[in-house]
Amino acid sequence: MAAPSDPPPVAPRSSVRALVWPAAAVLAGALLMHNAIDGTPTGTPGSRPAAVSTASAPAPAAAPSVSPTTDLALPRSAPTRLVIPSIAVDAPFTTLTLAASGALNPPPGDNKNLVGWYKGGVTPGENGNAIVAGHVDTKTGPAVFLLLDDVRQGALINITRQDGIVATFKVDSVETFSKAEFPDERVYGRTSTPQLRLITCGGSYDRQAKDYTDNVVVFAHLDSATDS
Repeated sequence: MAAPSDPPPVAPRSSVRALVWPAAAVLAGALLMHNAIDGTPTGTPGSRPAAVSTASAPAPAAAPSVSPTTDLALPRSAPTRLVIPSIAVDAPFTTLTLAASGALNPPPGDNKNLVGWYKGGVTPGENGNAIVAGHVDTKTGPAVFLLLDDVRQGALINITRQDGIVATFKVDSVETFSKAEFPDERVYGRTSTPQLRLITCGGSYDRQAKDYTDNVVVFAHLDSATDS
């Protein structure tokens, strides 16, 4: 699929948005596939302009190959809180499920400080890709992942789990993908080590489609685990 052409003039992140999430189809409980649903929250003025579209950007390089030791892998335990110190995120979790269409239901649009974990996949710290999604903005204004594309390589992400363990992930890369060319396998595919993917909307806003043009994805790996 071709990358979107240069978008017409659009409002900054302060205008009405559609928050669109990748769809999810479970293959052996692990592989999610990309699609979209339309949440159409009404945004109030945000604090940042829209990110630059990837239409004219070079293709992203492959994420760094990271091979944490297998003894870091944790047993299954649902996440309860996400903390990203570098962008001042401190938010509770809700669980995300699939709609009848197979699309991944987004977090509730009436809570600007809430992240969602796809409960049909692995929990953060288990071997595999744990999928976490959050809004850029909601009806009440800027939301939890507004600054997600400001996260840098090497930043730490702390996830507290129900078993009392804090799983700390280190960021490998932060990349923006056209929704028309979303790399399903790279983001959702199976891995043999504990990995984390944080996903939100990004790029410019297409008024006609009522949707962002891109997705921002943070790729991270489990770096350590401690008792809370």
